Amino acid sequence: MKRPDSRAAKPAAPLALPPEVRPGQSVALLQELHILTRDGKLNQDSRRKLKQVYHLVQFIEPLIRQIQQDHPQVSLVDHGAGKSYLGFILYDLFFKHLDDGSRLYGIETREELVTKSQELATRLAFPGMRFLNLSVAESTDSHLLPERIDIVTALHACNTATDDAIDFALKKKAKFMVLVPCCQAEVASVLKKNKGRDLGKSALTEIWRHPLHTREFGSQVTNVLRCLQLEAHGYQVNVTELVGWEHSMKNELIVASYQDLPRKRPSERLQEVLATLGLEEMGERFYTKTRDQQGIAP
Repeated sequence: MKRPDSRAAKPAAPLALPPEVRPGQSVALLQELHILTRDGKLNQDSRRKLKQVYHLVQFIEPLIRQIQQDHPQVSLVDHGAGKSYLGFILYDLFFKHLDDGSRLYGIETREELVTKSQELATRLAFPGMRFLNLSVAESTDSHLLPERIDIVTALHACNTATDDAIDFALKKKAKFMVLVPCCQAEVASVLKKNKGRDLGKSALTEIWRHPLHTREFGSQVTNVLRCLQLEAHGYQVNVTELVGWEHSMKNELIVASYQDLPRKRPSERLQEVLATLGLEEMGERFYTKTRDQQGIAP
């Protein structure tokens, strides 16, 4: 009679996970995103990356809860998704337990990242995730997205992509926007072009007389105009700082919530800022056509 082999493999002991991993969170996902190692460890870089994503999640989670109080199906679009760290972790924490048709869309121009993300979503059985190989501007008219989106995020969408994300959100009647603007040289280039004409008009032009100041002031003014634009569409806007984003100086977070607020004052202030700084030609970029004028109900 053959004796049992005492050397038979024993079941692997469960991984001792670091405290940063939340209860019920997918270890396989964190490993696929290279946040956790195969033996369940976090290196310093991964710990910082996870901390950054969690910091964003704490702003987005209450918005998801608010949407759920209004209707069960939640739709979220993440523009400039990249490798979709935020999208996957959001889905894992909040969406994977929902069986109500909720959807999370990742929009990205790099086809290889879209393909990898969709393959990962399939492997992890995340059926409510969709990844689309589109620019932000192209996504606005794409039939692959629903007519209405609840939450729009755009994190470090470069140049005018943040403005395109705002345009997308306005046309999709989004309730919430979560924006971390990146570099945008358009306003700075207009300030530079008109500098000679405007230098004698006001002492304020000294703020952007030097090239370095032109760039930095242009970036600041861009976000001020974006906030006024959102307020002119009835949104309540909060601006804060993202902590722990040491890899980027662009750490301004804009959270906009549609409240059907009065639009006249911010619209007038937006036009005044454009006129004062000689940026009238940027009016189309920061348009203030209201929801009513677009035929959109509050």
